Amino acid sequence: MTQLINAQSTGIPLYVLTTEEYDIWLGKQSAAAQAWLANTGFQGKGVATLPDESGSLAAAVMVVANASEYFACGDLVNKLPAGQYLLVTDDANKSAVAFGWCVGGYRFDRYLSRSEGKTLPVLAIADQALADEANKLSEATALVRDLINTPAADMMPQHLAQTCQALADEFGASFSEIVGDDLLTENYPTIHAVGRASCHAPRLLDLRWGDSKAPKVTLVGKGVCFDSGGLDVKPASGMRLMKKDMGGAAHVLGLARMIMAFGLNIQLRVMIPAVENAIAGNAFRPGDVITTRTGLNVEIDNTDAEGRLVLCDALADAADEKPELIIDFATLTGAMRVALGTELPGFFATNDETANGISKAGEGVQDPVWRMPLHQAYRDMLNSDIADMTNCANGPFGGAITAALYLQEFLPQESDWCHFDVMAYNVRALPGRPKGGEAFGIRAVFGYLQTRFG
Repeated sequence: MTQLINAQSTGIPLYVLTTEEYDIWLGKQSAAAQAWLANTGFQGKGVATLPDESGSLAAAVMVVANASEYFACGDLVNKLPAGQYLLVTDDANKSAVAFGWCVGGYRFDRYLSRSEGKTLPVLAIADQALADEANKLSEATALVRDLINTPAADMMPQHLAQTCQALADEFGASFSEIVGDDLLTENYPTIHAVGRASCHAPRLLDLRWGDSKAPKVTLVGKGVCFDSGGLDVKPASGMRLMKKDMGGAAHVLGLARMIMAFGLNIQLRVMIPAVENAIAGNAFRPGDVITTRTGLNVEIDNTDAEGRLVLCDALADAADEKPELIIDFATLTGAMRVALGTELPGFFATNDETANGISKAGEGVQDPVWRMPLHQAYRDMLNSDIADMTNCANGPFGGAITAALYLQEFLPQESDWCHFDVMAYNVRALPGRPKGGEAFGIRAVFGYLQTRFG
């Protein structure tokens, strides 16, 4: 991603103001500037530019309802002519403006044979720390978006492995993977079962970074690179966006990028069970019973409930190391989208303090998350007549909860665990948030990790 912000103190003045601040600012401008704004019909809302006596651009102004809102200036970078602009706003608002500016400049143009040809402007902030923060946060967001937006043909398990290796190389981390039938040898049977029908070998990706003496935090991301539904095949409408079913993997890689770029004092492990849920003669079937890593036998009620199958082996492995915190991200259920819509990620947590901390951190950076209940009374919906449990309930109700309860079965009772069920995709364009792949909740989690682990 091209950097759209720097730590310089020169440029065309760019004033970001609230409506109340604009009235005061306008009264201090020259008669010529006031006349220009009046004659161009500027109503004190949105963006306006002002010329100097020679006709060159002298200043720009953006008027918003709340300048501290992180996406209030999400379209600003696209509305100004090329050039370098020096941000003039309250110090308390600079982080939000800088982040909105950067993510608003995101483009996914890998497959465009003809580029738009527009050179985007650059924002100057006379504060190196703020500029670095905006760049690091926006680069992580862009990584999540790029991975999700990439078509499945170019984003299969081996491509996710390449991304992990590149991150490891960039930040001095270690990376390893278990591929194909080696998953059976190493006791990851559900990952193998879901991915074995694809010509793209299933694998478990494992990235490690940080001081071995620091608190251990493990991230697990669902990496279903394309989900046909398996033998319980999805309808065409349900399959159209299934390139995004590796969105959980994209989220943990974006979050890992933040953690490593900011140098948090944690011992980080990132695990991604990466598969394609394909259809072939060796695909797993409804009614099959699979023995998981922990020894629990799971009856397959529906092959389209595959994400929890690949996650359960990875979560069990993660728990074996007894990290202080386990967080997983997954595009797991349509039920969560019915409950909360596409733009508000729901999450489950076993620890009230952790859940409240994440929610509070999200509120502070306008990255909202919503806690859902691990309602134990629904656990019997996963009962099986012939095995220890099924992989999904046979009814339509409470699907996000029963999916979370399934995952919880593979973790020790004392685990400090959070499970995020995210859409990972914008179905409409909003300022700073184009249609397509999106990062939900990772800034909230990162803010909490900063507070908890410093």
